[in-house]
Amino acid sequence: MTAASSAPPPGGDLRPVAWLTERLSVGVQYLLPKLVLTRLVGRLAATEGGAATTAVIRWFIDRYGVNMLEAVPQDPAAYRTFNEFFTRPLASGARPLTRNADLLCPVDGSISQFGTIDGDQVFQAKGHRYSTTALLGGDAALAAQFHGGNFATLYLSPKDYHRIHMPCAGRLRGMKHVPGALFSVNPATARGVPGLFARNERVVCVFEGERGPWVLVLVGATIVGSMATVWHGVVNGERPGRLREWTYEGRDIALAQGAEMGRFLLGSTVVLLFPAGRFAWNVGWAPGAEIRMGERMADWV
Repeated sequence: MTAASSAPPPGGDLRPVAWLTERLSVGVQYLLPKLVLTRLVGRLAATEGGAATTAVIRWFIDRYGVNMLEAVPQDPAAYRTFNEFFTRPLASGARPLTRNADLLCPVDGSISQFGTIDGDQVFQAKGHRYSTTALLGGDAALAAQFHGGNFATLYLSPKDYHRIHMPCAGRLRGMKHVPGALFSVNPATARGVPGLFARNERVVCVFEGERGPWVLVLVGATIVGSMATVWHGVVNGERPGRLREWTYEGRDIALAQGAEMGRFLLGSTVVLLFPAGRFAWNVGWAPGAEIRMGERMADWV
């Protein structure tokens, strides 16, 4: 197993202290029983605990600054389980879809990275890249369709809305559940764990759009109990430890731009892949910037 990056950054006041803290937080993840923790938290999050569940939800809202004014319902006591709260819908009109945008942002969260795929290499963080083939569960033929294409990696923090929407219209071609690790996917871990998004458990959804194939990958993480899609339900309720694949070529599953396509039960990351072509990204986008579902992500030019 490849260890976390160990070289400290060059000087700069408190940077060595911050670097050491970050390295420790990443390093301890190699030792944690991540699958056991994830299963335990998943069971607790699905439990109808009455007043105890409401107390946990209220604590979570205060701890992470969740905006309940845009949620439906707004009352924390109305949620029977923590999962119900975490996957809460938004009030009508809370996320208007930008008109005339070729690609919409599919989630609330922040930008990890975005840009051009260098051959088959996707940029993760300084010093770290991973291949499209690895991300897509070893499917070299599928990965080849995105060589030199475009990607976006978007991080959903605990406070965010955790439903995932279609960046553009698409017809579902297939889905894979790829077994893997369950590292955290926060920015510190992305900087410290090589190939993070291609080594964690993930669900790969393949669509056909007006410009050809595109992929949306739901990446699992520590304590992410489940990943679900609207056409399948929970995909990883069982973890058999082997790659599983579903094909939909004979079924007419088409989703409109902006439609919900899935959700996380506890937070994580999505990775989007698009084929080669000239992209005009949203001029306001930059790594670390906050984003909202429905805003313009990019246009084909």
